[in-house]
Amino acid sequence: MSNYHNFNKSLAQRFIKYAKIDTQSDPASPTCPSTLKQKNLGQELVKELLEIGVSDAEMDDNGYVYGTIPSNTDKALPVIFFCSHMDTSPDCSGENVKPIIHDNYQGQDLVLPDDNKIVIRMSDHKDLKHQIGNDIITASGTTLLGADNKAGLAEIMEAAAFLMKNPEVKHGTIKVLFTPDEEIGRGVDKVDLKKLGADFGYTIDGETLGSIEDETFSADGATLTIYGVSTHPGFAKGKMESAIKILAEILDSLPKDTLTPEATHQKEGFIHPVSISGQVEEAEAQFIIRDFTDEKLAQHGAFLEETIKKILAKYPKSSYKLEIKAQYRNMKQVLDQYPKIVQYGIEAIERAGVVAKQQSIRGGTDGSRLSYMGLPCPNIFAGEHAFHSKQEWVSVQDMEKAVQTIINIACIWEERG
Repeated sequence: MSNYHNFNKSLAQRFIKYAKIDTQSDPASPTCPSTLKQKNLGQELVKELLEIGVSDAEMDDNGYVYGTIPSNTDKALPVIFFCSHMDTSPDCSGENVKPIIHDNYQGQDLVLPDDNKIVIRMSDHKDLKHQIGNDIITASGTTLLGADNKAGLAEIMEAAAFLMKNPEVKHGTIKVLFTPDEEIGRGVDKVDLKKLGADFGYTIDGETLGSIEDETFSADGATLTIYGVSTHPGFAKGKMESAIKILAEILDSLPKDTLTPEATHQKEGFIHPVSISGQVEEAEAQFIIRDFTDEKLAQHGAFLEETIKKILAKYPKSSYKLEIKAQYRNMKQVLDQYPKIVQYGIEAIERAGVVAKQQSIRGGTDGSRLSYMGLPCPNIFAGEHAFHSKQEWVSVQDMEKAVQTIINIACIWEERG
């Protein structure tokens, strides 16, 4: 049983240090990591792992950080890994992040000093109701904070430091994995499973205190290209078929009250255009397609194609190409085969004095893909809120509970071994 207490404020200091390092990923870059600056944080994490005694800590050429906390028990146990990602979202600037600690939060509006139009209100952030008396960390108003997922990094590092320092807390071999490029869907593209050498694990990348997510969206990406007919606009009558206008008509024909992120929640999926580009002759749209079952995902892809064909029927000289590619799949299909992994996660949360909430996530994690690579991997809360935005925040006390949960997971697997 762990007796972790964050007496010296090392957890908040660790998190703030990571948050200040710009690690924004870039979907347009073909490299791995997509931005070299992610390695700046990777190097810092390796240095800290070596300092706490994780002697094999290293970062590979692709920016993945690995390390081993050796077993200190005679029992033959499965090898567990804990994983968080180093990059922050391209949706909001991560440059010159200035974290601010709001001590002893009492429910007030948090007006961020570098842009006082950015206000974090309890009425907009329901989880703040449970944070009275806690210490809230925000950014300063011009950037995201990066709690997604630097809270998870700090929590895993803090748990690793505790386990290395307290050999009386018994556990099997534990692996640490820090990944680049999770925010752009490439978080485990180049992970070295042999080097990781684990049986299963837990991503620490969830939101609300106590949540454990064993179900994610299944996800496809779609690229639609419209080939129109371009002519001189002064002589276009009866000849021109603008790919831009055809694409606009297709987008306008998609449902507005269903099948779109703005109108769906819980277990409802969607078709979501995320970018468009083009000229009269050729225009392109990128979509993400999401739902919880592969069957519904296929239906959404078919519906998109039906809509395209219906519009194209009006433009006999134009054509289209629709490419749909799998991105990741609902990890529940894998995790249901290994119920102990989630059960022990729930017990670990409850041992930390928190009510466990088993949930689905309307998104994906590195664990979605790791589960299909043979490493079942649910997602544990890190305490991050309002991610990908300037209103992002995290509670120091929630982060402490996440550290306790990580340590408890290690203990429970040893006890039951």
